[in-house]
Amino acid sequence: MSELLTTGEVMRLSGVSRQRLYSYATLGLIQPAGRGRYARTVLRDLQLIVDLNASGYPLREIREIFFRRRAG
Repeated sequence: MSELLTTGEVMRLSGVSRQRLYSYATLGLIQPAGRGRYARTVLRDLQLIVDLNASGYPLREIREIFFRRRAG
């Protein structure tokens, strides 16, 4: 099983605030692996979210991209 990261570790490694993590989870962009725990793969997803948002994509469009990606 892969190592789970705490919210604090994800915040430190990604530079994303606790409020943004909560917002992204609420929108379904990221999925906690348990209460206050995240799989390491969330770091890749967060980087993509931040990059797309910085490129001008609104969160609702990023959400659609993620849903299509997950659907295969």
